[in-house]
Amino acid sequence: MTTSTPSPGSIAADKLAAPMRKIMWRIVPVLFACYILNFLDRINVGFAQLQMKQDLAFSDAIYGLGAGLFFIGYFFFEVPSNMLLEKIGARKTILRIMMLWGLASAATMFVKTPTHFYVVRFLLGLFEAGFFPGIILYLTFWAPAAYRARVIALFMSALVVTGMIAGPVCGLILQNLDGFWGLRGWQWMFVIEGLPSCILGLMVYLHLDDKPEDAKWLTPAEKRVVLKALEAERPDVRSEQGTRPSLRSAFTQPMVYLFSFVYFSILAGGYIIAFWLPTTIRELGVSNFVQIGLYSAIPYVAAGVAMIALSRSSDFFSERRWHVATPAALGGLALMALPQASHSLGMSLALLAVATAGLYSSLSPFWTFATISLSRAEAAAGIAMIASLGNLAGFVSPFIIGKLRAETGSMTYGIYFLAAVVLTGAMALLVGTRATHRRQMAGQAA
Repeated sequence: MTTSTPSPGSIAADKLAAPMRKIMWRIVPVLFACYILNFLDRINVGFAQLQMKQDLAFSDAIYGLGAGLFFIGYFFFEVPSNMLLEKIGARKTILRIMMLWGLASAATMFVKTPTHFYVVRFLLGLFEAGFFPGIILYLTFWAPAAYRARVIALFMSALVVTGMIAGPVCGLILQNLDGFWGLRGWQWMFVIEGLPSCILGLMVYLHLDDKPEDAKWLTPAEKRVVLKALEAERPDVRSEQGTRPSLRSAFTQPMVYLFSFVYFSILAGGYIIAFWLPTTIRELGVSNFVQIGLYSAIPYVAAGVAMIALSRSSDFFSERRWHVATPAALGGLALMALPQASHSLGMSLALLAVATAGLYSSLSPFWTFATISLSRAEAAAGIAMIASLGNLAGFVSPFIIGKLRAETGSMTYGIYFLAAVVLTGAMALLVGTRATHRRQMAGQAA
């Protein structure tokens, strides 16, 4: 594995700045839009449950298991999908993924039984697998490490934008389309929010290029500058040219498993918010669907500000380790305090804002840290493994919350347990990457 965090080195910053502006304006907006639909189709089940559970007589345990089964399907196809992207390119891979997940998400409107719910959630995860790690891998083809945290943050800020708009949009659909053409509001929600992914997938295929050398909108000189910067940050590139992506290498790297656990811990806390925020707000005394949606947007506003600020700080100081661990730990502590504020809507929203800001803002420097720690041969499989193993938190988190809530009538013990997992992950990153951090600092000094 390579461990140094290079600057563009001998490449003048002004020469790299111009093509990077072009790259960011060309690829980030469309990927941003894709990720909005991706995350919306993943979390809208949290709003659907406000009607769906009553209509279909689903318990919290059934809902929690169904919501989590998405990530089992996701787990099985994550690595193969990323290896396929390396072989056939991002455009074809993203087209396949978005067409299939859009159809699967819309098909959720036909769910009648727990088995239907389990199957469609599993298939949604299976079809969506490879999208996020594929995009992270794709961005490493375009963005040198000195720009990567900012580029990833701009892409991942779609998470918080989705959080801001998902509540109001889902609330309006649930309230205003309920009963239209004989369908319930939650059924309309899955159709309206699912099918646009198919259209956007086709737009991606027509708009994006697989790699800088394919981009007709970059001049030959700009291509050379970008490619030289990407080569300079990985000393092993020349020796690996012609080498097939290495599954074995990724599977045998301890750092891949460390990053997987840290990612798991961050998502374990994040999915408390993604899947249970609407229910939490309703139990604090808010019954109107639109109001629930508006209140749900508040934590994501805080997260959006924190994500951009932290990514800029991480790139400015060329520091990743503390920029991941500190906000993640802060988010875990806020979750730990959340049950104690169950009497107050204002205090609960404040703690949820701190938790969401901390957890989500840690993701951009996390992925920058992970990608610069992988060699070229390890990148496709390594990124997919980290995303695949880490996203199992999406199964564990709602399942634990749903199970304990069904048995105790409260989310308190589940929140305490998962907040402890977040704190453990932050500590594991600090302890497990000390040697890597020292080598990176030495590489920068050199």
